[in-house]
Amino acid sequence: MTRTRLSALAATAALATTGGLITAAPASAAVTCTSPVWRAQYFGNSTFSSTPKLTACDSAISENYGYDDPAGVTLPKDNFSVRWSLTRDFGSGGPFRLSAATQDGMRVYVDGVRKIDLWKNVSTTARKTVDLTIPAGKHTVRVDYVAWTGVANAAFTYTPRTEAAVDTVKPLAPTGLTAAYDWTTAKTTLRWTANKEMDLAGYRVYRRLSATSWAKISGTSLLTTRSFVDAPPATGQTFLYEVRAVDKAGRESTGSPDVTATTVDRTGPAAPTELTVATGDGWLDTLNWQGVADTTKYEVYASSAAAGPFELRGTTTTTSYLTGGAVNTNTYYRVRALDAAGNPGAYATVTSDGVDGMPPKSPTGVTASARPGYTDVHWSQPDGFYEDWDNGGLYRVYRSPGKTFAPTARTQVTCVAEESHEASNGGNCYDVDMPANTYVTYAVTAVDPYGNESAYSAPVVVRTGDTVAPGPVAGVKVTPRADGMLVSWAASPEDDIDEYVVWTGVRQADGTVKWLGPDTCAEGTNNPLAILCGDLPDGETHVYAVMAKDRWGNTLHPSDPRVAVVEATELDVRPSVTVTRDWNLGSLSHNATATRPSVDWQCTDTARCATVTGYRVSRWNPVTKAYEPQHDGLLPADTRTWADTTATKENTYFYTLEAVTADGAVVGTYPWYTVFQDRV
Repeated sequence: MTRTRLSALAATAALATTGGLITAAPASAAVTCTSPVWRAQYFGNSTFSSTPKLTACDSAISENYGYDDPAGVTLPKDNFSVRWSLTRDFGSGGPFRLSAATQDGMRVYVDGVRKIDLWKNVSTTARKTVDLTIPAGKHTVRVDYVAWTGVANAAFTYTPRTEAAVDTVKPLAPTGLTAAYDWTTAKTTLRWTANKEMDLAGYRVYRRLSATSWAKISGTSLLTTRSFVDAPPATGQTFLYEVRAVDKAGRESTGSPDVTATTVDRTGPAAPTELTVATGDGWLDTLNWQGVADTTKYEVYASSAAAGPFELRGTTTTTSYLTGGAVNTNTYYRVRALDAAGNPGAYATVTSDGVDGMPPKSPTGVTASARPGYTDVHWSQPDGFYEDWDNGGLYRVYRSPGKTFAPTARTQVTCVAEESHEASNGGNCYDVDMPANTYVTYAVTAVDPYGNESAYSAPVVVRTGDTVAPGPVAGVKVTPRADGMLVSWAASPEDDIDEYVVWTGVRQADGTVKWLGPDTCAEGTNNPLAILCGDLPDGETHVYAVMAKDRWGNTLHPSDPRVAVVEATELDVRPSVTVTRDWNLGSLSHNATATRPSVDWQCTDTARCATVTGYRVSRWNPVTKAYEPQHDGLLPADTRTWADTTATKENTYFYTLEAVTADGAVVGTYPWYTVFQDRV
């Protein structure tokens, strides 16, 4: 008899589909069986040939025909056959076990490939089990059965293997997830489509905010239904959901496509943190706290009793609030945040004892000016210190050695000059006990009448003064040049040098030096360790000395025996041809600008100037030993200026300007020279 068929079979009549039940039909009618129900075809021969005698739907293959033919269909009791087939979705696939028990023959195919072959007329039941992996998706399974002679029975099953060590395939991610949020109940209802897995154990639901990690919200047990109701925090935020499938091996799928639900905002911000209170001038309490997210303003409450009642002192959008407190008496404060929807958060609390413990602000603008024997420290009044000053406030000046202020090595300065009595002017202090000729660092604090001391001001570093001249300068060298005497030297190793002074002098007959001073030397901007001395290099011999001068004005005199002097002779670049000046035509001037030597003249002697037809400028050539014209022909008679565009610095040039008449006669001559210096 057939025990698993979805409907009883009648040998003489087909059963129609009634009330949604899939039933058998004669071979002449098309039969469709809904997967995973087997489609069974019965043949009156052992070769599955000709038209089936019956096509029916079976929920399982588990038949025991005995010595008879199948019930509900007329077949010979021997030599008949049955073919069962189905196509179903195996989900993610994985390891399966095929189990066959038959008397007589049975063959099992998966996607047309034979997996079990028990094709033999037997007198006892033959059995066989095959383990295999079925890929994900849809596949067709077919079972061919033949009853030759004797007893007939057939049984076949295919089941997933769920041992964790064997099943390494994760389920497919669920699909069809939807989310519906109810603003009245503040709950989200989730629904999704059933998975195709044959070894499905259940589902898990996860939730998160954007940019946070997923959190499981479906509890410790797996869901066996395809819906879930969640009550997310009513914070006005958008939550993301996903569902994951879990198989009987305990493996979890990836998440379904995410869905979102935006909640109603019924949650206030968190309580402010790090709430502090400090009592300051006039016993005003300053409350400070750390801000919290999702806040538009804060409310500040106060009470004279810990249990209240509390009075609203005010609101603020900042994280600080100033309010009047009780003198030397406890005042109890609490602060809470409110969001844009007006939802209040929890309170943070703090208690003020009414004792002024707030330090004043630090002095600003601290400067230090060192002098030999003392240092003048000056500072500006910090904001809000006026009242404290008038009621006995003071300043403290601290000093520590070196270029960094070190509180552990500080010394409080005993000021010779008292601080200014005008609070708006700050103060100053003369420190006469500081070490001389070294670096120290000062910092200043303000102290209110209650002994509260401010933080240190910004430190100021100073090199203290002294009355000792820097030591002699080494490496002095004098180099004669065509534009003067280049004096150079090595830098002083001392760190308070303000400038170098170069003296020139003349050796006297008795060997002493008559010092002329530093007025004949001119420095440039590129080299602080060199200077150019002298004017026209005309072969004179001078003595040179270099002294370092510190910022306190201390310096050695060149006559000091410790000062090294260098005697050197200038070059003599004067022309060997003498030119007599004969210029009575008008005024004349010449100079050497930063770019070139030039000359300007006037011709105001009316009678003589009327005869001038042009001018000639010549320059001494030390190679040819002659004055050579610097232009072609004559300069026009109305010319009144000329510049030497070919001159280069670090040279001395000699020129003549001649006024020439039509017959070539020279009626005016003016010689001059220009020291075109290249200052270093």
